[in-house]
Order: sequence, then C-alpha cells, then structure tokens
Amino acid sequence: MIVLEVTTPVRAISIVSGIAAILLLLIGSAMASGAEVAFFSLGPNQIRELRTHGTRANQAVLLLLEKPKRLLATLLIVNNFVNVSIVIISTYLTGILFNFRESSYWVAFLVQVVAVTSLILLFGEILPRVYATRNNLKFARFLAGPVGLASKIFYPLSSMLIGSTKLIDKRISRKAYNVSINELSDAIELATGADTPQEEKKILRGIVRLGDIEVKEIMKSRVDVTAVDISTGYLELLQKIVGSGYSRIPVYGDSIDQVRGILYIKDLLPHLQEGEDFDWKGLLRDALFVPENKKINDLLQEFQERKIHMAVVVDEYGGMSGIVTLEDIIEEIVGEISDEHDEPLETFEFTQIDDHHYIFEGKTSLNDFCKILDIGDEVFDDVRGESDSLAGLLLELLQRMPAKNEQVSYRQFTFTVKAVDKRRIKRVMVSIDISGSFSDQKTTEN
Repeated sequence: MIVLEVTTPVRAISIVSGIAAILLLLIGSAMASGAEVAFFSLGPNQIRELRTHGTRANQAVLLLLEKPKRLLATLLIVNNFVNVSIVIISTYLTGILFNFRESSYWVAFLVQVVAVTSLILLFGEILPRVYATRNNLKFARFLAGPVGLASKIFYPLSSMLIGSTKLIDKRISRKAYNVSINELSDAIELATGADTPQEEKKILRGIVRLGDIEVKEIMKSRVDVTAVDISTGYLELLQKIVGSGYSRIPVYGDSIDQVRGILYIKDLLPHLQEGEDFDWKGLLRDALFVPENKKINDLLQEFQERKIHMAVVVDEYGGMSGIVTLEDIIEEIVGEISDEHDEPLETFEFTQIDDHHYIFEGKTSLNDFCKILDIGDEVFDDVRGESDSLAGLLLELLQRMPAKNEQVSYRQFTFTVKAVDKRRIKRVMVSIDISGSFSDQKTTEN
C-alpha cells in the first residue's frame, strides 16, 4: 500500500528544488551524451572546415580533439556524476512524497528504478545522441567551451582514468593477435557473398597482399628498361623518346648502374624547337633509389609523400636491378592496366594453348605468372631463391643454363624450355597436371 505524505511548506520547497535540480541534471546528462557523439563523429571534411575558419569555437573544438582520451574521460566522468546525482535526488523525492509499505516494494522498484532509468535513457541518452549525430559540428561548437571548462575541473580524475587505461592497453598489446595474409584472405571470402562481383573480390585481395609483396617481384628488369646515355645528343634523344612512348626515362652515366637522374618528357616540351647543341642535362630530376626487398605498400606511401611516380631499384651492391612505377603498384590492386603503348597481354606475356598448356616469356615475373594461373605465389617459395622471374625460377631449379627443349618438373608443373641463348631463357612452355600432387618433387629431362 502507498501512502501519500502530507506536504508542509518546507517539504514543498524541497520537492520543487529537487524537481528543478533533476531537470537541470537531465539537461547536463543530455549535453554530455550528445557531446560524446558530436566530437567523435566529426569527419575529415568537417575537421578541415574547422581548421579553415579559425574562429574561437572552432579552435576550442580542435584543441579538445588533440587529446581524445582526455576528452572522452571528461565526458564519461561528467555523465556518470550527473546520472548518479539524478538517482540520488529522485530517491530522496520519492521518499518525501510516498510512504511505501512492506507490501509495496515492487511499486517502489517501479517508481525509483524503472521510471527514473527510463527518464535518463530517453532524455539524457537517446534523444541527445540522435540530435548530435545529425548536427555534430553545430553541437561540438556549442559545447566546446563548457566541455573545456569541465576538462579543467575534472583534470585529476580524468588523469587517473587515462592512467588506468594505459595499463590495460599495455596488457592487451602484449596479447595482440597478429593476423596473417592468408587469414585476411579467408576473411574476405567469408565477408563477401555470392553476389559480390569477382572484380571487387580481386581488388580486396590485392589490397590485403600489398604489404606482403616486395619491389623486386613487380619491377621491370634492367634488361627491359629504356634508358639513355647522358652523352646522347638532343636530336637523338628526341628520336629515342618518340620510339619508346614513355613519359619518364632514366638517364645514366658510364653504365646503366650509374643512374644520374630521371628525365620527365613534359620538361622537354618548351624546348622542342631547340637545336642539337641544346643542353638537356639541366632538366634531369633526382631519382629515388629503393632496395629490392622494400615492401610496395611502403613504396606507395613514399610515392605519395614525394609526389613522384618512378623509382630506381638497386641491389645489395648498389647496381641497378630495374625500375618500378606507380602503375606497377596500382596493377597489384586493380589488375593489368593497358594504354595505347602496351601490347596485348595475351600476345606479349603469354599464350594459352589450352586449359593446361601455356607459353610464357622467360622474363615474366613469378608474381604475374601466379596471378595468370590463379595460384598462390607461395607455391614456389621453397625453390625460388632470389629469383623473381620464370627464367630465374628454372635456373634455381636446374642450377645451370638449360638446353632447348629441356624439361624440369616441380609439383604439378612441367616447364619446357622453348627458346634459349647463351645468356638467358627466352620462352617457356608450362604444362599443368591437374591430377598431379603438390609434393616438392623435382625432376629434369633432356
């Protein structure tokens, strides 16, 4: 049974004061909850807008975002203080207004717990968060001043909270789980449905593998690089440029191992009317030199930072191994990119005789070879050594220069040398035995 207490003037003042306090605290709870959503949902464009328009409110928002952990700790502390205060005051008010008998404990529970909790959730959490999500920038500017003041008031408590989270972060980081490339690839297969286009899956796999591919796997070998001697005359240089069709060409000194710089063809455009005596060497730009084992995701970032598109790949002795371009890296994600100067892939790199027989150029990179046959590039990890081309793989398997029509088998692949000279393997036929095992057995046959 519930008995309504008689209200005296003192009690009336307490009740009015309590209700007013609850209303103010609900507003405070709404502000804290909305601020948490508003500050942490600001996107890059909105951050850029704040930096562009340097008003006092914008600067205050940026200052708070510089220390996100302290900002979050302050908002959580304020929100919890406010909500606990609402519960305490509401309990005090219900004790003044109602006298709950022992048989009415469930009614006390409904009033003091369910009703108050619903009030806090609706007006202190849900509604302000919905509004802040739709008006995050406006809300953040409006509350930047009060939140900054609260950050100073609760500085000691927020410092303790941040310190405790650092200890937890350290423990979690020690037990961090390293996800392998294969596990990420499996995750892509699970996350993508049957209706997901194959091109999208291919791009996702390319992005995942980006950090596992080294420069030497995608570079153009030095034997295929178009480069010019620094002593070349201007008119002869123009003829070579027209014949190559490239927009950037390495320039070397005494030998191709001594790259002096990169010539950008666009830099020559203002000088097309110059004569043979024109000194074009002054147009050279500094070359970026990278080691063979550099990961291409790191190289991509370096290309972005330096705003360049080409790098010279060097071996451990400083000699030129080849060149790598931005296009080579992008092709690892989106697939082959062909322009008007590229020969068709089918006639240039390989010819498919049937489902199980192919003819490849010896210079075809193992990375491209595996992509064409749709196999994992780890298949040859045990025998490839330092080789990055199909011809190099055969040399690693045979440990000598093969003769024409000589065969070598590895796992389910049989390689037949179709064209070779004293210096390199030019063309290879690859036969795939779909019933063969994936054992590491290697055989050779003349």
